[in-house]
Amino acid sequence: MKRWRQALTGYAFVLPALVLFAVMGVYTIGYGLLLSFARWNGFSPHWTWVGLDNYLDVLYQDPNTAPYVQEAALHTVVVMVFVPLLAVVVGLPVAIALNRIRLFRTTLRTVFFLPYVTTGIAVFYAWTYVLQPQGSLNFILTHLGLGTLAQPQGFLGNPTTALPTLIVVMAWSAIPVAILLFLTGLQAIDPAVIDAATVDGASGMRMTTSIVWPLLRPITAAVILLNLRDSLQGFQMFLLMTNGGPGGHTNVLGLEVYKQAFFKELRPTLGISSALGWLLFVAAILLASVNVRALRSRT
Repeated sequence: MKRWRQALTGYAFVLPALVLFAVMGVYTIGYGLLLSFARWNGFSPHWTWVGLDNYLDVLYQDPNTAPYVQEAALHTVVVMVFVPLLAVVVGLPVAIALNRIRLFRTTLRTVFFLPYVTTGIAVFYAWTYVLQPQGSLNFILTHLGLGTLAQPQGFLGNPTTALPTLIVVMAWSAIPVAILLFLTGLQAIDPAVIDAATVDGASGMRMTTSIVWPLLRPITAAVILLNLRDSLQGFQMFLLMTNGGPGGHTNVLGLEVYKQAFFKELRPTLGISSALGWLLFVAAILLASVNVRALRSRT
């Protein structure tokens, strides 16, 4: 009886968390999956079951939906390529430099990590102000004699510069995590390996490319995977800074899911939004699997 009483006491403590997970997790996921096979506007008492039509509409069938999704998918692919690339290309050299210096090391690490811990919404609005036609960036470029690089309509108002600018802002937020992860990997490297390579004549770039970089491959894979996930599913920055504009040039799949769910008047598009969300989920799982398999095959 004492053992049963202890078990029941433990289950009683765990039960609220299980109920919360079942309601907010399992039920929500199941509800969203069923909704992806139906048409519903969020107000009518009944669904209209359509099977795979929502998925086909998202991919190619519906001329009112598919072109927007395809354009958003193209923009998402561009973001997924360049944000992880910038995170690695910038994060690794900075991490190596921070790992080597001795003076003000802790202060510099804190400074480089600040963009990540700063509230996202506040940062996005601050960047929006900086990138406006009368913002700080145009002001600085003009007074440095680089007026030809300034954008009279703002960097977010020009269709040519809007998406690259958002990629830079997104990478700016992602680089601190990359630096932290690379620093962790650098500090885990056995100093004897570095000493042996130094004795053999390796130094500078040769040391980085032939010794440090291969040893940091698992960390690099983690950095790429994290940024691929954020690039595929994130949309807050695009919503707050441009809302997909100008002219849809910064619309991404995560933002399109949001728009289909809440801003397509007179059309029951919650099912389409759910179908697109599940396609994003499957894409994220596939990307993670490919990344893990590639990492496993090289380690």
